[in-house]
Amino acid sequence: MTPITAPALAVRPVDPAVHRTLLVRDDAGRPPVRSVDETGGAPLRCCLTRALPGDRIALAGYAPLRRWAAETGADPGPYDEVGPVFLHDGPCPGTGPGWPAGFHDGERVLRAYDRRGHILGGVPVTPETAEATAAALFADPEVAVVHVRALRFGCFLHEVRRG
Repeated sequence: MTPITAPALAVRPVDPAVHRTLLVRDDAGRPPVRSVDETGGAPLRCCLTRALPGDRIALAGYAPLRRWAAETGADPGPYDEVGPVFLHDGPCPGTGPGWPAGFHDGERVLRAYDRRGHILGGVPVTPETAEATAAALFADPEVAVVHVRALRFGCFLHEVRRG
């Protein structure tokens, strides 16, 4: 019997080119709201880290499924949505490979989408179970992309694809 292996995961923050455009006009057509994170901790979607005290940040409307659909040719229809994301307000150092350590500190929901961009389902996870659950979702060949979202507020945190 051949052992089943989990697929490799590609964790994707907001793309650097998209980040630059969101700092001018967001996916809702508005300029971002700029501020200084005095205490630190804002979850930055451009590098999947938390802001440090004193970091300049921007809050922008982001349509993650729309961006994925434009790249893949999908048509998410009514599943397209815009929500708030924090970004560095300027250049970002980027993120390293793998699941973002220290970025997830609360309950999350993994939302799986098919090739059309339609929701297949959602699974609540803890920081300890999120990565393994994402890998398990990709065992279903119908799953094309997974979005990690904050369970409490529903905010998009990052995208996961097959590696």
